[in-house]
Amino acid sequence: MIVSVDHGGVRELRLARPPVNALNPALMTALRDALRAAVSAGCGAIVISGAPGRFSGGLDVPELLRLERSDIRATWELFFALLKDVACAPVPIVAALTGHSPAGGTVLAIGADYRVLAEGPYLVGLNEVQVGLPLPEVIHRLLVHVVGARQAERLAVAGLLVEPAEALRVGLVDEVLALDEVIPRAVGWAKVLVGRPAAAMSDTRHLARRDVRGAFDGVTPRLIDEIVEQWFSAETRAVMQGLAAKLGKLGK
Repeated sequence: MIVSVDHGGVRELRLARPPVNALNPALMTALRDALRAAVSAGCGAIVISGAPGRFSGGLDVPELLRLERSDIRATWELFFALLKDVACAPVPIVAALTGHSPAGGTVLAIGADYRVLAEGPYLVGLNEVQVGLPLPEVIHRLLVHVVGARQAERLAVAGLLVEPAEALRVGLVDEVLALDEVIPRAVGWAKVLVGRPAAAMSDTRHLARRDVRGAFDGVTPRLIDEIVEQWFSAETRAVMQGLAAKLGKLGK
């Protein structure tokens, strides 16, 4: 489910779980393993990319709706562990957003150091509120780090999904380019950092991302309990089941 491509000192990890790279436990585990392998191999930076037109559709709602409470709890623990792996990685990570990146796709992106989005009819954003889930504090803090407090409030409270021009305007992404330029640009940006004096770059990056690391102090058993309770609430289940039915029709 992960295709690894080396570009000099930069390793690209391409999500490969058709049709939409939806995040289920297997894909999240595979990505965590691939991130660790890249660091162990001495890669100076990592690019996470997706398929043309689709970076990731977020959490695999139809699959997750079939899980029991204990499995849902384990899935959310895994999701936050993956997000921490991305956000607190010892090397820079670039999100090459090759298309649609709603919800969990955007969460991974805001954990990265830099985001390049494909030009076109693609949507990015944290639409958790639209599907009946409050945005966890850790994700909100990462969003604030990327876009600032006011835009984070506007985007998160309404659960907005925005097109590339708006995403660039508010700072949710750093660049918008033609689809075939997204991965090369992401690799190129990563190579610039790899080419800097390693200790100076790494130490400065560590300082600059202190608030990002601190956001994960809020990932506690109590937070997971609250998310699980919300997941199984009548309101959220109704919205999620409607979403799953819509996704099922789109897949036919």
